[in-house]
Amino acid sequence: MSPSLDLLTPKTKGTSNGVSNGIHKPAQDGFGTRAIHVGSSPDASTGAVIPAISLSTTYAQSAPGVHKGYEYSRSDNPNRNALESLLASIEVGGQQGLAFASGSAATGVVVQALGHGAHVLSVNDVYGGTHRYLTRVAREAQGVDVTLLDLEVADEEAVAEAIKPNTKLVWLESPTNPTLKLMDIARIAKIVRAHPAQPLLLVDNTFLSPYYSSPLQLGADLVLHSLTKYVNGHSDVVMGAVILPPARNATAKAFAEKLRFLQNATGAVPSPYDSWLAQRGAKTLALRMKQHGANALKVARALKRNPLVREVMYPGLEGDRRYDLAWKSLSSHAKKWIVEEHLRIEPSVDAPAGGFPFSGMISFRLPSYDAAVAFLTSTRLFTLAESLGGVESLAEHPASMTHGGIPEAERAALGIDGGLVRLSVGVEEAEDLVRDIEQALERVRVAGF
Repeated sequence: MSPSLDLLTPKTKGTSNGVSNGIHKPAQDGFGTRAIHVGSSPDASTGAVIPAISLSTTYAQSAPGVHKGYEYSRSDNPNRNALESLLASIEVGGQQGLAFASGSAATGVVVQALGHGAHVLSVNDVYGGTHRYLTRVAREAQGVDVTLLDLEVADEEAVAEAIKPNTKLVWLESPTNPTLKLMDIARIAKIVRAHPAQPLLLVDNTFLSPYYSSPLQLGADLVLHSLTKYVNGHSDVVMGAVILPPARNATAKAFAEKLRFLQNATGAVPSPYDSWLAQRGAKTLALRMKQHGANALKVARALKRNPLVREVMYPGLEGDRRYDLAWKSLSSHAKKWIVEEHLRIEPSVDAPAGGFPFSGMISFRLPSYDAAVAFLTSTRLFTLAESLGGVESLAEHPASMTHGGIPEAERAALGIDGGLVRLSVGVEEAEDLVRDIEQALERVRVAGF
């Protein structure tokens, strides 16, 4: 079965909001429509609506160096190209996407592209794997200098002073994992662009997904995703991606070219089947993210009501210190849905009263480690497991699971203590999830923690 027309188009010809095959008009369709149609035109020879999986490792050439856009599957593959076109379309402002074998592989290639002896300024509360790569692998193997700073609260002077002459990259994660610190991306982008060092600004958008946040529109030079999480959404693929906008200067253009070179040269690529699965998952991203967010808001409210819970971290919960910034940072399509369909209110620049959906990630704090363990072993629908972003609800203990590799003193300084629990709220019935949370907390209370 031959690939569909848009799968035969070289990935470098993808457009920012439309299509890779030139059949549809770009930039006219909404987020959910693009997620379904970009990279997924009916097969030219059979009419199949779903793209075929191209498992071939090599491709015939009519003459030496003359081919149909594909030579060897590590370098180019129809399914990966289709996914990359889709990613560039749904990450608003994107021009090209690069898919990798994992989020960590994407992280590794980005840091490798900086070169030996570069400096990276990163938000201090990052995913444990990112922290490990920056502070161990990059520092020890590449001689990369790393500064960790609380970029949520650092003022303009502190950020500017932390950028060195050899700073090549500023790394944001927003919201952060697991304490959900929220970065003012536009503010930091303005500081970064005004600095003589002219570093690139990267935003890890995994927690919000392209549905709730559009960092490229706010001034980011790169957006990174663990596609394993929300974009795929079904807990059956490990994959990562980097999405780039049109290059704003020669440095950004050269960096994009280096990323593409390293993707091929290091072989850090996903399989055709995984690419196909991730593209399938992304088709329902808009639907899933709406339900994740609506459910998470109800769960966050239930946690807030419970006297055992010392703190709830959910930027969309009214009263959260990041509430106004969360509203300000929403993508235009998410804000439109929240205003018109979810809340059914008149548009306003101010955050609405009562809270709003802001993805499906919640962290909350119980009195002790024992209380957290009692909760985590009492839930019925929230499975105790690492990862996040799947249709099923998960719960985990950051201090001993995802962030267990970070030194204890650093964890404590970041607020990752024994009582911290992180939830990935799924798309089950919200009432069932709230009941599960409440019964687990009741067991903690009865146990006397």
